[in-house]
This record gives sequence, structure tokens and C-alpha cells, in this order.
Amino acid sequence: MIKKTNVIEKEAILPRISGIQKNLAKLAKLSEVPLSDFVDSDEYDLAQHHLRLALEGVFHISTHILSRIPGARAVEYKEIARRMGEVKIVPKKFAESKLVPMAGLRNILVHAYSEIDATKFHEIISEHRPDIEEFLGYIKKVLNSPEKWDLQIN
Repeated sequence: MIKKTNVIEKEAILPRISGIQKNLAKLAKLSEVPLSDFVDSDEYDLAQHHLRLALEGVFHISTHILSRIPGARAVEYKEIARRMGEVKIVPKKFAESKLVPMAGLRNILVHAYSEIDATKFHEIISEHRPDIEEFLGYIKKVLNSPEKWDLQIN
């Protein structure tokens, strides 16, 4: 018998994966802008926008999956990140070293965007996009083998 609480809605996940991939592609192009041209530019503003959207997608997907696992719900972004490791959707080390910082960055992008250092931000979009791609790989594993987590796909 399928428990309603453990059903992942594929249509809630797949569009977000697609959106994140589009944001990552745009960030890849923006990361090619030389740092001297990036600072105080429209490209800098666009990069903030696309990274924020990608991170919102990461945490929306995470929240959806966690809400289907009994006792795994989380509200705060860093808590969501840690819980993803606790329930083994992602490795604990990845959760702590990658997802928790993503949660912090998401909060900065939403609440303290004027405090972001352009040089550091350029480094983030240049070097840390693979972290989000790695996250998507873990999510695809859940979608391909949900039974490993006592989940179902609808």
C-alpha cells in the first residue's frame, strides 16, 4: 500500500531541475566575464539573480523530498541542508561542506545582497557551480530509485 506521505511528485521536482540547469548555464556564461568588467555591472546583478533562483530551486526540491520522509521536515535553510544529509539523500559530508554554505549564501542573496563582495561572488559562480550539479545528481538518484528511501514517485 502506498502511503500518501511518502509520494514524491515528479512534476514538482522536474521543472525545478530544468530551471536550475538553465540558471547554471547562464551562470557559466556570466563567470566568463572578466572580473574587472564584472564588478558593478549588469552581469553582476544577473549573476546574483540566477544564483538566487538556482539555490531557491535546490531548497524547494529538498523541502519537497524531506516533507515526504516521516520526521524529516525542516524549516530553516541550514536545517534543511543538514537534514538532507541525515536522511542520506546526500552524503553528510556534502550536506555540511556544500549544502549548508549554499543555504547561507541563499540567505545573503535574499536578505543582505548589498553586502556581497563582487570578487568573492565572481569566484563562487566560477568555481562552485559543480556543487549544485552534484546536488542534482543526488536528486536524480532519488528519482531513479526512490525505494531506497522508502519513497514513491507520482
